[in-house]
This record gives sequence, structure tokens and C-alpha cells, in this order.
Amino acid sequence: MKINNETIIKDDDPMLRERSLDVKLPLSAQDKSLLQDLYDYVDRSTDPEIAEKEDLQAAVGISAIQVGIKKKMCAIILKDKDGKIVHGYALANPKIIKESVEEAYLESGEGCLSVPEAHEGYVYRHRRITVRGYDLLREQEVKIEAKDYLAIVFQHELDHFKGILYYDHINKEQPFMKKDGAHCIE
Repeated sequence: MKINNETIIKDDDPMLRERSLDVKLPLSAQDKSLLQDLYDYVDRSTDPEIAEKEDLQAAVGISAIQVGIKKKMCAIILKDKDGKIVHGYALANPKIIKESVEEAYLESGEGCLSVPEAHEGYVYRHRRITVRGYDLLREQEVKIEAKDYLAIVFQHELDHFKGILYYDHINKEQPFMKKDGAHCIE
């Protein structure tokens, strides 16, 4: 499947608010292909030359619903400053099984491939989470302990499965209100 800025569903499309469905395991060839395409999009999107040539927006994650497929699948890649992959996942049916009470937020706020307009404000999420799901890259069920930025990325992507967008979490009256004890990630 070709994925670029044209094929990614934007937040004015009601489909983005629909709930995603569990994926049947073992993965079908079609689901494997889609999951690999999602992963490849995220990987390629951070290369400026490729991104410009293929009309990609830089991303650390993408969910299947963002390309019009209501399945619980997402890809997440975090790279170091040299462009090497530090964390890479192509997950089916990921689910948070444990979360911390302590919260964290991004100083710069969150963004989303499906949200072209900026929505400023802090999005508070759990600082540490444990996620379980099937990882196509490892071809097995995995348990991932994530904290800080990686935990925020996971929660953002998994919110898509419930039709929730990041700006739904922003306090409308006080978007930059600081919560006591919340960890700021710069």
C-alpha cells in the first residue's frame, strides 16, 4: 500500500474516530504486508531526501486507522541522533497491561500525521507502561517496558485504536497548566 501525505486520513474524516478491531493471528499475508508498509513509512519518513521525494511527513509512529484500515496495528520507530533505530516495532493487537501513576508530558506538545493544524497544550500520559502484542519484526508475542518518550508514543498510537486524538487530552481552559509531580520531557 502506498502511504504518503495524500493517503493518510486527516482529523476531519469521521473514520478516524472509529474503534479499531483485533487482528486475527497468525497474521494473514495482507496484514503482514500492511504492517510492514506502516513500519517502512515511519522509517523512511525521517530521511529528509526520501520524505521530500515521496511526500512523507516525519513520524515516530503510525496506526492502521490512519490509512483507513480499522485494525489494531501500528508501527513505532525511535532513532538516535545518527539515524540508527533504537526502538522499532511493527505490532498487531498491542495492549497496555500495566501503567504507572506518575505522569509525563512533552514540553513541545504532541503532533500527529492526521492532524494538520497545531493544537497547543500539554498532553499528560503515564510515564511508564508495559505493552504486550505480536511484533512482526520479531515474529512473536512481545512484552515491552516503555518509559518517558517511548511510553508517550505508544499511548498516542494506541489511542488511535479507540478513536482518540492527542488534542482530546489537552485541557481546553488551561492548555499549558502544569500538573504537580508530572515529568517534563524536553
